[in-house]
Amino acid sequence: MSGMNSRFCDGISRRGVVQAGMTGLFSIPLSQILAQRSATADAGTPPDTAVIFLELAGGPTQHETYDPKPLAPAEYRGPLGTVPTGVTGVHFSEMMQQQARIMDKLVILRAMHHNSGSHGTSSHLAQTGYYLRDRQNRDNEMPCIGSITARVRGANRPGLPAFAALPSSMRYGRSAWLGKGFNPFSPGKSANAKNFQVPNLTLLDGVSHARLADRRALLAGFDDARRIADRHGIAESTDEFARQAFDMVTGDAARDAFDITAESDAVRDNYGRNSLGQDVLLARRLVEAGVTFVSVRCSTLGSWDDHGKIEKQMKRKGPGYDQAVAALINDLHDRGLAEKVMVIAMGEFGRTPRINRNAGRDHWGRVMSVLMAGGGLPAGQVIGSSDPTGSHPLERPYRPEHVLAMAYRHLGIDAELTFTDPAGRPRYVLERRELIEELA
Repeated sequence: MSGMNSRFCDGISRRGVVQAGMTGLFSIPLSQILAQRSATADAGTPPDTAVIFLELAGGPTQHETYDPKPLAPAEYRGPLGTVPTGVTGVHFSEMMQQQARIMDKLVILRAMHHNSGSHGTSSHLAQTGYYLRDRQNRDNEMPCIGSITARVRGANRPGLPAFAALPSSMRYGRSAWLGKGFNPFSPGKSANAKNFQVPNLTLLDGVSHARLADRRALLAGFDDARRIADRHGIAESTDEFARQAFDMVTGDAARDAFDITAESDAVRDNYGRNSLGQDVLLARRLVEAGVTFVSVRCSTLGSWDDHGKIEKQMKRKGPGYDQAVAALINDLHDRGLAEKVMVIAMGEFGRTPRINRNAGRDHWGRVMSVLMAGGGLPAGQVIGSSDPTGSHPLERPYRPEHVLAMAYRHLGIDAELTFTDPAGRPRYVLERRELIEELA
């Protein structure tokens, strides 16, 4: 698949991310899960809400996406022009033309910030709410938002995974010590691949449904002894993994949801006949079918880690990204899903305000732009601003944790829920749980 082997500047390949994983040892106690679900029901939170998380892996430039600086000196302004949006006074980069036309359906956060310029540390923060303590660690130190969602909420429909990752998991999009049963289900290839099919959703030759049921009964016979011996939640996460696997293989829900050929040629063309466009379309199919959290790696057209030739790089990947996001937002509205599904497009950091000697921009955690849409958010607004060169937040600064807090609220998950980490300490789902005031 195009882009699967490209690397970021820290030398970690996407394939390395796919291959990484940890053995589950600890978990949120079942009593807390049941209490959480009861509280969610009592609060009247819709039971079928979902999130699509578009991971802009590598760290997109704010100047060439959602926060252009047309009045800044050329070395800050950059090589691209701007386009007016559908909201008076708001402009995007010329690479975001289709999204500019639907600004009334979007929320743009222009003063997002944090204190790291490391891919690993920053990605871990954006996907879990916690900084990576060991910046060389390629494994999750804390569970990502999708895994927490899978553990607490589960799928919106039986026979489907709660958490799916397209075409592969985010850089830190795994379950850490919650257990591998809460890692994402991933096809491992783009929905744009020729004759796209998801492996492991059909029975092996010679294995009938009756034979599979016998095997399931045999496994169930070992449950009591295994749970008595278990002290770390391993049995529970393994049981969850096995249950999902049986339901997905023996039912039609997952196969139907992943069957992108069921979409018309017109719809597929609208998203873009490329790896990103088809993966974003598949994400819409999955949440509509009943998957609760879907992440999409939006770097299959090219990494956002643009240290050099930023004009060329943006012209290569920008239009495809722009088309896919605009199609997704419009599709959610047209299909009556805009209240149910929240969309987040976020990388790990922004880029340096000044163009470097390689005609690119380097890592910059001090300010970044984030897109949100759907989820019943009051759209058509830009929240916060950066200074005239796009160097620092000027007004209404927020952090990645605030975005995750909004997602958790939308999903009906209490961010004050605690779980026991490997050191035996209770840890919150989010340490910083404040909501984005303008969206609360």
